[in-house]
Amino acid sequence: MEFTLNEKTTLENAVEQEFMVDLSKRTTLTADDLTMAIRNGIDTRGMPAEEAEHLAQHILNFFGYSDRIIDNMLEPEDRDAFYMLEDTGILTTEREETTLYDGREWRIHYWLFRRDRILDLLGRSDDTGEVIRGQDSIYDDIPEEFWTRE
Repeated sequence: MEFTLNEKTTLENAVEQEFMVDLSKRTTLTADDLTMAIRNGIDTRGMPAEEAEHLAQHILNFFGYSDRIIDNMLEPEDRDAFYMLEDTGILTTEREETTLYDGREWRIHYWLFRRDRILDLLGRSDDTGEVIRGQDSIYDDIPEEFWTRE
């Protein structure tokens, strides 16, 4: 069985659409997802892969399996990185107000992932019009003989 280039592109697009749906339904965000969103969101030239991967790991270390963290746990250097990601739309802030026993108001600030924006950034293309994807493809493991018709 042999596929034409057009059929391969159609198949790749279908798989990519399935991936995008799956990300929106998943409860966790992977380091690869966040790395690509960071690379695509910083500017039109992108960010070097190693730097984006380091930043993604650093950010995910704060969040763990949660979508929301409290701002009080951040150091000033970490907060700067969070503000940079807020500028790209990957993160957003939220605050909660509560009344203490003595009547004073207390504000708690949180950082949250914006999954809709991350999904948008995962589909963004570079200057050549090509969608920026991770290094690995699901097709890399498929032997060549599966791509030919007999």
